[in-house]
Amino acid sequence: MKSPEQDGPELVLEQAPANKRTPKAYLRLITIISTFGGLLFGYDTGVINGALPYMSQAGQLNLTPAGEGIVASSLLFGAAFGAIFGGRLSDRSGRRRNLLTLAVIFFVATLGCTFAPSMAVMVIFRVLLGLAVGGASVTVPTYLAEMSPAHRRGRMVTQNELMIVSGQLLAFTFNAIIGTTLGEDGNVWRYMLVIATIPAVILWFGMLILPESPRWLASKGKIGDALRVLQQIREQNEANKELTEIKDNIAAEQEIEKATFQDLSVTWVRRILFIGIGIAVVQQITGVNSIMYYGTEILRDAGFGTEAALIGNIANGVISVLATFVGIYLLGKVGRRPMLITGLIGTTCALLLIGILSMLLQGTTALPYVVLSLTVTFLAFQQGAISPVTWLMLSEIFPQRLRGIGMGTTVFCLWITNFLVGFSFPILLANVGLSITFFMFAILGVFAILFVKRYLPETKGHTLEQIEYYFRNYIKFK
Repeated sequence: MKSPEQDGPELVLEQAPANKRTPKAYLRLITIISTFGGLLFGYDTGVINGALPYMSQAGQLNLTPAGEGIVASSLLFGAAFGAIFGGRLSDRSGRRRNLLTLAVIFFVATLGCTFAPSMAVMVIFRVLLGLAVGGASVTVPTYLAEMSPAHRRGRMVTQNELMIVSGQLLAFTFNAIIGTTLGEDGNVWRYMLVIATIPAVILWFGMLILPESPRWLASKGKIGDALRVLQQIREQNEANKELTEIKDNIAAEQEIEKATFQDLSVTWVRRILFIGIGIAVVQQITGVNSIMYYGTEILRDAGFGTEAALIGNIANGVISVLATFVGIYLLGKVGRRPMLITGLIGTTCALLLIGILSMLLQGTTALPYVVLSLTVTFLAFQQGAISPVTWLMLSEIFPQRLRGIGMGTTVFCLWITNFLVGFSFPILLANVGLSITFFMFAILGVFAILFVKRYLPETKGHTLEQIEYYFRNYIKFK
């Protein structure tokens, strides 16, 4: 006789014979399907890059520079809150069920944006889409971390980062293809947006055949279900051992008082929170997402036609993917501080050169090519050094008890900074021009370098327990 906890569709899926596939093959399938959430994250943040020039036209949404900023950044505003509530919902209803729900939201919101008759409707559905993006940004890495064995965790979780930049590359590529072949059609931007329904459908159907996280099942008392999942994704002799570790960890966590925002006011924790928020803000004030969201507009302003700008923008996507591979490799070889400082020096120099050369070469045919080469250089430093260190350090510096609430707070600040950059960029571009806008980002880059040199500790080579001990006892990091 089945127990009540075994009822429902999850049992049917989790009782599938494990001998039909190896644990390694099943983990590969889990990684591919679940990271479609990351792919959607990337596509939905990148597609606006090429769609914006077309939807801004008279007869479409007729957007002003401020309107462009609102439409582009409204997704980021929603993502800030999606990141907070997404984590809580996945704790309550499960990682798998949360990803199924997010897939539906991705699908509905994409259709809402595609058929939006006005700016107001577009903004509403972009905020809804942002809730899904923010939810995916915390749920997918959590699901992957809990499904992966310890020795493969780093590689599996970073696959999501790779899928995010791959999603942006796909958006830039489809934007270029659609823009160059259907550019005369006023609704071309709608065709660019609707493509995102395809990965949403794949994510939904794919998650139906995947199991729930064994750790989440065990935390809800479903020990039998947790063991069945572990037997599918671990070698036979490892499943029982890991289940014992999971139960021991859950028992230990239940003895710890639940963290609250009041805990963040403790002096040594305030220092960690200050550093965490600083890292999050540093990543965004480089202006990286002004290029990822408005790269087509930047190249048009420099002198390219719309179709040439769409094609040229593909280079930004390609370098982001390649640099992410480099960043993943460097994380195991180079210290966090030198990697972050080198990245910031590189991005700041690229921004400064864009500002200077766009003044000196204004009106020349060389300018758009120079700007494109510098945005590619900028993204090589950003995606190869700054972004990987940001996410790694945010996951390292908070003590275990405060990791959830600490990361939630810092990621919220990251998305809000992203929102402010995304909203202000087209307004600055229209009112003060390309050179002054990038000079402003270069100045912020100098302050970012000074912040990192002054406050950022070197955490490479230290265990999470050592990091907490150093912070708690005000010991200088070695």
